[in-house]
Amino acid sequence: MTLTELKYIVAVAREKHFGHAAEACYVSQPTLSVAIKKLEEELDVKLFERSAGEVSVTPLGEEIVRQAQSVLEQAAAIKEIAKRGKDPLAGALTLGVIYTIGPYLLPELVRHAIQRTPQMPLMLQENYTVKLLEMLRTGEIDCAIVAEPFPDTGLATAPLYDEPFMAAVPSNHPLAQQDSVSTIELKNETMLLLGSGHCFRDHVLEVCPEFARYASNAEGIRRTFEGSSLETIKHMVAAGMGVTLVPRLSVPRDALEAPVRRRKNDEPHIRYLPIRTEDGLVTPSRRVVLVWRRSFTRYEAIAALRNAVYACNLPGVERIS
Repeated sequence: MTLTELKYIVAVAREKHFGHAAEACYVSQPTLSVAIKKLEEELDVKLFERSAGEVSVTPLGEEIVRQAQSVLEQAAAIKEIAKRGKDPLAGALTLGVIYTIGPYLLPELVRHAIQRTPQMPLMLQENYTVKLLEMLRTGEIDCAIVAEPFPDTGLATAPLYDEPFMAAVPSNHPLAQQDSVSTIELKNETMLLLGSGHCFRDHVLEVCPEFARYASNAEGIRRTFEGSSLETIKHMVAAGMGVTLVPRLSVPRDALEAPVRRRKNDEPHIRYLPIRTEDGLVTPSRRVVLVWRRSFTRYEAIAALRNAVYACNLPGVERIS
């Protein structure tokens, strides 16, 4: 029995698919399948039920997978203990970031990290929240920057900032003439959403819950469309296909400048507007946090990363100390 075999069975239990698990482990499917079969023969138990296009964990397999998960966490802890006597800032820090934060925070964050802790390069991993939390538990990454809420996994957390949402509308849309837009006005528009798996999609549906019914059935395609990234959705907005909500840091810095400061031929195709709720009291926003395993011993590295985030120029967000 090896840690690699335990990693494979945890991946299959998570993905419910041998091919997807192999991709997640960066090995070929035959390699993964052979290793799992070897482990099943060694334990003399059946861990997975295999059928056409579907994989399920046996009752005994579930118990073994839970124990394997614990073993992997303990193995990661041993490596961290070994680093305890060394410089906690020496060596790479593996950081996971969700897709709707990475492109807008990382350019400045990496620059500040290089300036402040050149001995601690950041190894970056972009993915969905659920996947990053799983990678944290298995020790594949050291920490992650995600948005609340997320499943309670017993991880340590530190808030970084609250980020308001803004509405993005085509520049020739009637709403573009306003200084702000209300959630009531958004209800009458074609809403463009990120695809399933993106937590920001859920944030948008919290602000405009009436679009949830359109996002879950084919008939709603006339009212909602999906994109693979925020930048793709922005292009759809610019083309006049609908409106969307975006996090504040994704708004280009010159997009909020007064028209008189722009060049004559530099008119934007998208207008970004603050959002008013029905009660007018709360601006829709998300809380961005840093999360890591409680067993992670490089506390100074976490503090250094957090300070690097605070050093970034983050217009429009409220930092949380």
